[in-house]
Amino acid sequence: MGATGSKLEKALGDQFPEGERYFGLENFGNTCYCNSVLQALYFCVPFREQLLDYYSNNKSSGDAEENLLTCLADLFTQISSQKKKTGVIAPKRFVQRLKKQNEIFRSYMHQDAHEFLNFLLNELVDILEKEAHATNSDAESSSPSEKIANGPKTGQANGSQKEPLVTWVHKNFQGLLTNETRCLRCETVTARDETFLDLSLDIEQNSSITSCLKNFSSTETLNAEDKFFCDKCCSLQEAQKRMKIKKPPHILVIHLKRFKYIEQLGRYKKLLYRVVFPLELKLSNTMEDADSEYSLFAVVVHVGSGPNHGHYVSLVKSHNHWLFFDDENVEMIDESVVQTFFGSAQEYSSNTDHGYILFYESIGAGNKS
Repeated sequence: MGATGSKLEKALGDQFPEGERYFGLENFGNTCYCNSVLQALYFCVPFREQLLDYYSNNKSSGDAEENLLTCLADLFTQISSQKKKTGVIAPKRFVQRLKKQNEIFRSYMHQDAHEFLNFLLNELVDILEKEAHATNSDAESSSPSEKIANGPKTGQANGSQKEPLVTWVHKNFQGLLTNETRCLRCETVTARDETFLDLSLDIEQNSSITSCLKNFSSTETLNAEDKFFCDKCCSLQEAQKRMKIKKPPHILVIHLKRFKYIEQLGRYKKLLYRVVFPLELKLSNTMEDADSEYSLFAVVVHVGSGPNHGHYVSLVKSHNHWLFFDDENVEMIDESVVQTFFGSAQEYSSNTDHGYILFYESIGAGNKS
Protein backbone atom coordinates (compact mmCIF):
# COMPACT_ATOMS: atom_id res chain seq x y z
CA MET A 1 0.00 0.00 0.00
CA GLY A 2 2.68 2.47 1.02
CA ALA A 3 4.92 1.23 -1.80
CA THR A 4 2.25 1.97 -4.41
CA GLY A 5 1.78 5.43 -2.96
CA SER A 6 5.46 6.24 -2.99
CA LYS A 7 5.80 4.81 -6.52
CA LEU A 8 3.10 7.18 -7.80
CA GLU A 9 4.62 10.11 -5.91
CA LYS A 10 8.04 9.29 -7.41
CA ALA A 11 6.51 9.06 -10.90
CA LEU A 12 4.94 12.52 -10.55
CA GLY A 13 7.86 14.01 -8.62
CA ASP A 14 7.64 17.79 -8.33
CA GLN A 15 4.76 17.73 -10.82
CA PHE A 16 2.48 16.31 -8.10
CA PRO A 17 -0.48 18.72 -8.19
CA GLU A 18 -0.75 21.03 -5.18
CA GLY A 19 -3.55 19.92 -2.83
CA GLU A 20 -4.57 16.91 -4.97
CA ARG A 21 -5.04 13.40 -3.54
CA TYR A 22 -4.79 10.09 -5.42
CA PHE A 23 -6.30 7.31 -3.30
CA GLY A 24 -7.27 3.79 -4.27
CA LEU A 25 -10.55 2.39 -2.92
CA GLU A 26 -10.80 -0.93 -1.13
CA ASN A 27 -12.93 -3.61 -2.81
CA PHE A 28 -15.53 -5.36 -0.60
CA GLY A 29 -15.89 -8.56 -2.62
CA ASN A 30 -17.54 -7.25 -5.79
CA THR A 31 -17.58 -3.47 -5.46
CA CYS A 32 -15.28 -2.57 -8.40
CA TYR A 33 -18.40 -1.29 -10.28
CA CYS A 34 -18.86 1.22 -7.47
CA ASN A 35 -15.16 2.13 -7.03
CA SER A 36 -14.61 2.85 -10.73
CA VAL A 37 -17.62 5.21 -10.92
CA LEU A 38 -16.69 6.95 -7.64
CA GLN A 39 -13.19 7.69 -8.97
CA ALA A 40 -14.65 9.18 -12.18
CA LEU A 41 -17.01 11.36 -10.10
CA TYR A 42 -14.24 12.43 -7.70
CA PHE A 43 -12.21 13.75 -10.65
CA CYS A 44 -15.25 15.53 -12.04
CA VAL A 45 -13.96 18.68 -10.35
CA PRO A 46 -17.09 20.93 -10.42
CA PHE A 47 -19.16 18.07 -8.95
CA ARG A 48 -16.52 17.34 -6.28
CA GLU A 49 -16.27 21.01 -5.27
CA GLN A 50 -20.04 21.37 -4.89
CA LEU A 51 -20.23 18.14 -2.89
CA LEU A 52 -17.45 19.36 -0.55
CA ASP A 53 -19.31 22.69 -0.19
CA TYR A 54 -22.47 20.75 0.65
CA TYR A 55 -20.55 18.82 3.33
CA SER A 56 -19.09 21.94 4.96
CA ASN A 57 -22.49 23.70 4.90
CA ASN A 58 -24.29 20.74 6.46
CA LYS A 59 -21.82 19.09 8.85
CA SER A 60 -22.94 21.34 11.72
CA SER A 61 -26.37 19.68 11.79
CA GLY A 62 -25.19 16.62 13.69
CA ASP A 63 -28.67 15.14 13.88
CA ALA A 64 -28.98 15.05 10.06
CA GLU A 65 -30.17 11.67 8.90
CA GLU A 66 -27.60 9.54 7.05
CA ASN A 67 -28.29 8.97 3.34
CA LEU A 68 -26.30 8.27 0.17
CA LEU A 69 -25.56 11.98 -0.28
CA THR A 70 -24.15 12.44 3.23
CA CYS A 71 -22.10 9.23 2.86
CA LEU A 72 -20.70 10.33 -0.52
CA ALA A 73 -19.93 13.85 0.78
CA ASP A 74 -18.24 12.29 3.80
CA LEU A 75 -16.14 9.95 1.59
CA PHE A 76 -15.01 12.75 -0.78
CA THR A 77 -14.14 14.96 2.21
CA GLN A 78 -12.19 12.10 3.77
CA ILE A 79 -10.14 11.67 0.56
CA SER A 80 -9.53 15.40 -0.03
CA SER A 81 -8.44 16.05 3.58
CA GLN A 82 -5.90 13.20 3.85
CA LYS A 83 -2.47 14.27 5.09
CA LYS A 84 -0.79 11.80 2.75
CA LYS A 85 -0.93 12.46 -0.99
CA THR A 86 -1.56 8.82 -1.93
CA GLY A 87 -2.83 5.63 -0.30
CA VAL A 88 -5.97 3.53 0.07
CA ILE A 89 -9.35 4.36 1.65
CA ALA A 90 -12.17 1.95 2.48
CA PRO A 91 -15.55 3.40 1.33
CA LYS A 92 -17.27 1.15 3.88
CA ARG A 93 -20.06 3.48 5.04
CA PHE A 94 -20.97 4.42 1.48
CA VAL A 95 -21.16 0.78 0.30
CA GLN A 96 -23.18 -0.26 3.39
CA ARG A 97 -25.62 2.59 2.75
CA LEU A 98 -25.89 1.69 -0.95
CA LYS A 99 -26.76 -1.94 -0.12
CA LYS A 100 -29.24 -0.85 2.53
CA GLN A 101 -30.90 1.53 0.07
CA ASN A 102 -31.14 -0.77 -2.94
CA GLU A 103 -31.39 -4.55 -2.82
CA ILE A 104 -30.03 -4.86 -6.40
CA PHE A 105 -26.55 -4.06 -5.03
CA ARG A 106 -26.80 -6.43 -2.05
CA SER A 107 -25.78 -9.63 -3.82
CA TYR A 108 -22.22 -10.68 -4.54
CA MET A 109 -23.01 -11.06 -8.24
CA HIS A 110 -21.37 -8.91 -10.93
CA GLN A 111 -23.08 -5.51 -10.99
CA ASP A 112 -23.48 -2.98 -13.79
CA ALA A 113 -21.49 0.26 -13.33
CA HIS A 114 -23.91 2.26 -15.50
CA GLU A 115 -26.91 1.06 -13.49
CA PHE A 116 -25.09 2.17 -10.33
CA LEU A 117 -24.20 5.63 -11.77
CA ASN A 118 -27.79 6.15 -12.86
CA PHE A 119 -29.18 5.11 -9.48
CA LEU A 120 -26.67 7.28 -7.60
CA LEU A 121 -27.27 10.52 -9.57
CA ASN A 122 -31.05 10.14 -9.38
CA GLU A 123 -30.87 9.37 -5.66
CA LEU A 124 -28.71 12.48 -5.04
CA VAL A 125 -31.23 14.61 -6.96
CA ASP A 126 -34.14 13.18 -4.90
CA ILE A 127 -32.36 13.91 -1.61
CA LEU A 128 -31.45 17.48 -2.63
CA GLU A 129 -35.01 18.17 -3.83
CA LYS A 130 -36.50 16.88 -0.55
CA GLU A 131 -34.06 18.99 1.47
CA ALA A 132 -34.83 22.11 -0.57
CA HIS A 133 -38.60 21.58 -0.18
CA ALA A 134 -38.18 21.06 3.57
CA THR A 135 -36.10 24.26 3.78
CA ASN A 136 -38.73 26.17 1.79
CA SER A 137 -41.57 24.95 4.05
CA ASP A 138 -39.54 25.87 7.16
CA ALA A 139 -38.86 29.30 5.65
CA GLU A 140 -42.56 29.82 4.99
CA SER A 141 -43.57 28.78 8.49
CA SER A 142 -40.91 30.92 10.23
CA SER A 143 -38.46 33.65 9.27
CA PRO A 144 -36.65 33.19 5.91
CA SER A 145 -33.53 31.15 6.40
CA GLU A 146 -30.24 31.87 4.72
CA LYS A 147 -29.24 28.24 4.72
CA ILE A 148 -30.37 26.33 1.65
CA ALA A 149 -30.02 22.55 1.94
CA ASN A 150 -29.05 22.35 -1.69
CA GLY A 151 -25.69 23.97 -1.30
CA PRO A 152 -24.79 27.40 -2.69
CA LYS A 153 -27.09 29.25 -5.09
CA THR A 154 -29.67 26.74 -6.19
CA GLY A 155 -32.12 27.49 -8.96
CA GLN A 156 -35.39 28.81 -7.57
CA ALA A 157 -38.82 27.70 -8.63
CA ASN A 158 -39.68 31.15 -10.11
CA GLY A 159 -42.80 31.35 -7.99
CA SER A 160 -44.38 28.52 -9.95
CA GLN A 161 -45.01 25.15 -8.32
CA LYS A 162 -44.63 23.33 -11.63
CA GLU A 163 -41.14 24.64 -12.34
CA PRO A 164 -38.72 21.81 -11.42
CA LEU A 165 -35.98 22.57 -8.94
CA VAL A 166 -32.50 22.78 -10.46
CA THR A 167 -29.97 21.19 -8.11
CA TRP A 168 -26.19 21.33 -8.52
CA VAL A 169 -26.33 17.72 -9.78
CA HIS A 170 -28.59 18.97 -12.61
CA LYS A 171 -26.30 21.94 -13.26
CA ASN A 172 -23.40 19.58 -13.88
CA PHE A 173 -24.97 16.62 -15.67
CA GLN A 174 -28.38 17.56 -17.04
CA GLY A 175 -28.90 18.22 -20.74
CA LEU A 176 -32.06 18.61 -22.79
CA LEU A 177 -33.16 16.48 -25.73
CA THR A 178 -35.95 17.36 -28.10
CA ASN A 179 -37.94 14.67 -29.84
CA GLU A 180 -39.24 16.06 -33.15
CA THR A 181 -41.96 14.24 -35.11
CA ARG A 182 -43.01 15.58 -38.52
CA CYS A 183 -46.33 14.40 -39.97
CA LEU A 184 -45.74 13.46 -43.62
CA ARG A 185 -49.29 14.44 -44.56
CA CYS A 186 -49.63 17.96 -43.12
CA GLU A 187 -45.92 18.67 -42.37
CA THR A 188 -46.75 19.74 -38.79
CA VAL A 189 -43.82 19.25 -36.43
CA THR A 190 -44.56 18.11 -32.87
CA ALA A 191 -41.64 18.64 -30.48
CA ARG A 192 -41.35 17.12 -27.01
CA ASP A 193 -38.48 18.01 -24.69
CA GLU A 194 -36.95 15.58 -22.22
CA THR A 195 -34.05 15.91 -19.80
CA PHE A 196 -31.15 13.47 -19.50
CA LEU A 197 -28.28 12.89 -17.07
CA ASP A 198 -26.43 10.62 -19.51
CA LEU A 199 -26.78 9.41 -23.11
CA SER A 200 -26.95 5.68 -23.86
CA LEU A 201 -25.68 5.01 -27.38
CA ASP A 202 -26.09 1.93 -29.58
CA ILE A 203 -22.73 0.84 -30.96
CA GLU A 204 -21.52 -0.77 -34.20
CA GLN A 205 -18.30 -2.51 -35.14
CA ASN A 206 -15.42 -0.19 -36.15
CA SER A 207 -17.31 2.97 -35.31
CA SER A 208 -16.66 6.14 -33.33
CA ILE A 209 -18.53 8.21 -30.74
CA THR A 210 -19.24 10.77 -33.48
CA SER A 211 -20.91 8.16 -35.73
CA CYS A 212 -22.84 6.71 -32.75
CA LEU A 213 -24.12 10.22 -31.94
CA LYS A 214 -25.11 10.72 -35.60
CA ASN A 215 -27.10 7.46 -35.49
CA PHE A 216 -28.69 8.59 -32.24
CA SER A 217 -29.96 11.71 -34.04
CA SER A 218 -30.79 10.06 -37.37
CA THR A 219 -34.28 10.33 -38.86
CA GLU A 220 -36.57 7.33 -38.37
CA THR A 221 -39.73 6.81 -40.45
CA LEU A 222 -42.85 5.77 -38.54
CA ASN A 223 -45.17 3.71 -40.74
CA ALA A 224 -47.23 0.49 -40.81
CA GLU A 225 -47.95 -0.44 -37.14
CA ASP A 226 -45.75 2.41 -35.90
CA LYS A 227 -47.79 5.28 -37.38
CA PHE A 228 -47.97 8.52 -35.40
CA PHE A 229 -51.23 10.07 -34.18
CA CYS A 230 -51.21 13.59 -35.64
CA ASP A 231 -53.32 16.05 -33.61
CA LYS A 232 -53.83 18.28 -36.64
CA CYS A 233 -54.98 15.48 -38.98
CA CYS A 234 -56.81 13.77 -36.04
CA SER A 235 -55.67 10.39 -37.33
CA LEU A 236 -52.72 8.00 -37.52
CA GLN A 237 -50.26 9.15 -40.16
CA GLU A 238 -46.84 8.24 -41.49
CA ALA A 239 -44.24 10.50 -39.90
CA GLN A 240 -40.53 11.15 -39.51
CA LYS A 241 -39.02 11.24 -36.07
CA ARG A 242 -35.62 12.43 -34.86
CA MET A 243 -33.92 13.16 -31.57
CA LYS A 244 -31.71 16.24 -31.20
CA ILE A 245 -29.69 17.65 -28.33
CA LYS A 246 -31.38 20.95 -27.52
CA LYS A 247 -29.15 21.95 -24.61
CA PRO A 248 -25.87 20.08 -24.08
CA PRO A 249 -24.85 19.47 -20.45
CA HIS A 250 -21.72 20.85 -18.79
CA ILE A 251 -20.59 17.27 -18.05
CA LEU A 252 -21.54 14.90 -20.86
CA VAL A 253 -21.73 11.26 -19.73
CA ILE A 254 -21.90 8.74 -22.57
CA HIS A 255 -22.83 5.12 -21.90
CA LEU A 256 -21.90 2.67 -24.67
CA LYS A 257 -24.49 -0.12 -24.90
CA ARG A 258 -22.00 -2.99 -24.88
CA PHE A 259 -24.45 -5.51 -23.43
CA LYS A 260 -27.08 -6.65 -25.93
CA TYR A 261 -29.88 -9.16 -25.52
CA ILE A 262 -29.57 -11.85 -28.20
CA GLU A 263 -32.99 -13.47 -28.89
CA GLN A 264 -31.54 -16.73 -30.28
CA LEU A 265 -29.29 -17.20 -27.24
CA GLY A 266 -31.93 -16.06 -24.77
CA ARG A 267 -29.32 -14.03 -22.87
CA TYR A 268 -27.16 -10.92 -22.92
CA LYS A 269 -23.89 -10.86 -24.83
CA LYS A 270 -21.04 -8.39 -24.54
CA LEU A 271 -20.23 -6.55 -27.79
CA LEU A 272 -16.44 -6.33 -28.03
CA TYR A 273 -16.72 -3.80 -30.91
CA ARG A 274 -14.03 -1.22 -31.52
CA VAL A 275 -15.57 2.20 -30.78
CA VAL A 276 -13.13 5.10 -30.96
CA PHE A 277 -13.66 7.81 -28.36
CA PRO A 278 -11.62 10.98 -28.90
CA LEU A 279 -9.85 12.99 -26.22
CA GLU A 280 -11.56 16.09 -27.64
CA LEU A 281 -15.17 15.74 -28.86
CA LYS A 282 -17.25 18.12 -30.95
CA LEU A 283 -21.00 17.77 -30.55
CA SER A 284 -22.54 18.82 -33.84
CA ASN A 285 -26.02 17.27 -33.55
CA THR A 286 -27.24 20.04 -31.27
CA MET A 287 -29.83 22.69 -31.99
CA GLU A 288 -27.35 25.41 -31.16
CA ASP A 289 -25.49 27.06 -34.04
CA ALA A 290 -21.99 26.51 -32.72
CA ASP A 291 -20.54 23.07 -32.01
CA SER A 292 -20.17 22.25 -28.33
CA GLU A 293 -16.63 21.18 -27.51
CA TYR A 294 -15.77 18.66 -24.83
CA SER A 295 -12.65 17.18 -23.30
CA LEU A 296 -12.46 13.58 -22.01
CA PHE A 297 -11.52 13.36 -18.32
CA ALA A 298 -12.61 9.86 -17.24
CA VAL A 299 -13.43 6.43 -18.64
CA VAL A 300 -15.02 3.55 -16.75
CA VAL A 301 -13.70 0.36 -18.37
CA HIS A 302 -15.36 -3.07 -18.32
CA VAL A 303 -12.82 -5.89 -18.29
CA GLY A 304 -14.15 -9.32 -19.33
CA SER A 305 -15.76 -11.17 -22.20
CA GLY A 306 -19.32 -11.45 -20.83
CA PRO A 307 -21.98 -9.38 -19.05
CA ASN A 308 -22.27 -11.56 -15.92
CA HIS A 309 -18.64 -11.59 -14.84
CA GLY A 310 -15.61 -9.38 -15.15
CA HIS A 311 -14.11 -6.35 -13.51
CA TYR A 312 -14.28 -2.55 -13.69
CA VAL A 313 -11.38 -0.10 -13.64
CA SER A 314 -11.20 3.60 -14.46
CA LEU A 315 -8.89 5.94 -16.34
CA VAL A 316 -8.84 9.52 -15.10
CA LYS A 317 -7.25 12.71 -16.35
CA SER A 318 -6.13 14.99 -13.53
CA HIS A 319 -4.01 18.12 -14.04
CA ASN A 320 -2.97 16.92 -17.53
CA HIS A 321 -1.78 13.52 -16.25
CA TRP A 322 -3.62 10.26 -16.95
CA LEU A 323 -4.03 7.83 -14.04
CA PHE A 324 -5.24 4.24 -13.89
CA PHE A 325 -7.43 3.27 -10.90
CA ASP A 326 -7.95 -0.43 -10.22
CA ASP A 327 -9.59 -0.68 -6.77
CA GLU A 328 -6.68 -0.23 -4.27
CA ASN A 329 -4.07 0.34 -6.99
CA VAL A 330 -3.36 3.69 -8.61
CA GLU A 331 -0.69 4.24 -11.24
CA MET A 332 0.31 6.81 -13.81
CA ILE A 333 -0.22 5.95 -17.49
CA ASP A 334 0.71 7.60 -20.74
CA GLU A 335 -2.10 9.31 -22.68
CA SER A 336 -1.51 6.89 -25.58
CA VAL A 337 -2.67 3.99 -23.35
CA VAL A 338 -6.24 5.38 -23.47
CA GLN A 339 -6.67 4.15 -27.06
CA THR A 340 -6.02 0.54 -26.02
CA PHE A 341 -9.54 0.61 -24.48
CA PHE A 342 -11.43 1.36 -27.74
CA GLY A 343 -12.30 -2.33 -28.28
CA SER A 344 -11.39 -4.95 -30.84
CA ALA A 345 -11.75 -4.83 -34.63
CA GLN A 346 -12.00 -8.65 -34.68
CA GLU A 347 -15.00 -10.69 -33.51
CA TYR A 348 -12.85 -12.83 -31.20
CA SER A 349 -10.02 -11.16 -29.40
CA SER A 350 -7.94 -11.65 -26.29
CA ASN A 351 -8.41 -7.94 -25.49
CA THR A 352 -11.49 -7.67 -23.28
CA ASP A 353 -10.83 -4.20 -21.77
CA HIS A 354 -13.37 -1.82 -23.25
CA GLY A 355 -14.47 1.76 -22.59
CA TYR A 356 -18.01 1.54 -21.17
CA ILE A 357 -18.87 4.94 -19.63
CA LEU A 358 -17.17 8.11 -20.91
CA PHE A 359 -17.08 11.42 -19.02
CA TYR A 360 -16.53 14.61 -21.02
CA GLU A 361 -16.36 18.16 -19.65
CA SER A 362 -17.44 21.16 -21.71
CA ILE A 363 -14.52 23.40 -22.67
CA GLY A 364 -16.79 26.16 -23.96
CA ALA A 365 -17.32 28.99 -21.47
CA GLY A 366 -20.90 29.37 -22.73
CA ASN A 367 -21.85 25.98 -21.33
CA LYS A 368 -21.20 26.70 -17.69
CA SER A 369 -24.57 28.28 -17.02
